[in-house]
Formats: sequence, structure tokens, C-alpha cells
Amino acid sequence: MPAAAFTFVRLKYQSGDWDAVDERMPANLLHSLVQYTKVPVAPKEKVVALDSEELFRYPFCYLSGHRLVQFSAAEKKNFEQYVRGGGFVFVDDCNHDIDGLFARSFEEQMRVCFGAGALKKLPQSHPVYSQFFQFPEGPPNTGFELNGWGDDLVHDYLKGIEIGGRLRVLYSNKDYGCEWDYDFRNKRFLAEDNTKFGVNIILYALTA
Repeated sequence: MPAAAFTFVRLKYQSGDWDAVDERMPANLLHSLVQYTKVPVAPKEKVVALDSEELFRYPFCYLSGHRLVQFSAAEKKNFEQYVRGGGFVFVDDCNHDIDGLFARSFEEQMRVCFGAGALKKLPQSHPVYSQFFQFPEGPPNTGFELNGWGDDLVHDYLKGIEIGGRLRVLYSNKDYGCEWDYDFRNKRFLAEDNTKFGVNIILYALTA
């Protein structure tokens, strides 16, 4: 693990609604890291522009939205360089829709950056599902997949891009951002803490 405190970095990109998910979500995940692990954390998320050199200071980034994802030339260059250089990006489709605008446009950006077929379905045996907590059936479902906003499908898989045998882009249509968007103090009302998979994702990123 890095000696420096982990910083939850949210990527700001020019084309879409990068701030669609409330800041309660990263605060919730940071609380879970403190609760379950010994990873030192910075207390608040940090917003970093995708076309900024500051991006390369951090091992983990989060990108989300509902709308168009169309990288500028500088954003494309940074995204590709960051991922190929060992950075980890967790991408979450807030439309939870495999055929929606965010999904279509983001997947096209990945084709342009990394080639056709680079974004692949992850098997249930992938280490991200057992990094800390165990998810033998693959990605946990969310309460937002069958609410009529998306495609009314429960997605039993996530996708990813691997570079050098390690997952560098984790892509979800399950809308975890909205699932985890609540005050961390309300976790006590849940039968099971639904942020545990978020802990897995971050720990995988930090050990990748």
C-alpha cells in the first residue's frame, strides 16, 4: 500500500455531466476504507481535470455521468497515458443502460484509445471480486437497475481493460455511484453494507 494517504479523485471532463453523483458517495467509500482497512485516507474527494498533468499524481480515479463522453485531444492523450502507465480508472454509467448515450460514447472512446475489443467482460473469478470481501457470483446488483430509467436489465457482469495482465479500467453499467450516494451514517440501517464492493475496487487499484 502507498505510504501517502489515499485520495479519491473524480475526473472532470469537458463533454458531459462529470459531477452527476453527489459528493456523499466518495465520502461514504472513504468512511468504509477507514472502517474496514488500515489504508490512510484524505478526508475529502479531489476533483481533477482529465486534461491536467495533476492526474498523474494519483493511482485511482473515478469517472461517471449520464451524458456524452467525448474526450478532447488533451483528455484522450492523458487518459491513454494514465492507463498505460499504471493508473486505474473506475467508470460508472449513471444511466445504468448498456445502450444509452453514456455507454455508447464512452465505449467508443475506449475503442479509439485502446483498439476494438479492448473492453471485455470480466469473469466472476476476476480478483477484483475477491480482493478483500468475497463476491463469488460477480458484481453485486444495485437497486437502480430495475427502476425503469435504464434498460430494465440486471447486468451480471462488469467490463474492463487490462494492460500488462492487470485491470486498468473497470467499467460498470450498474450505477454504483447512485447506489452508494447516501450519508455514511445511514449504513447502520442496512442489513448489509452495500459499499463493500467499493472497498474491493479501491484496494485492487492500490495493489495493481
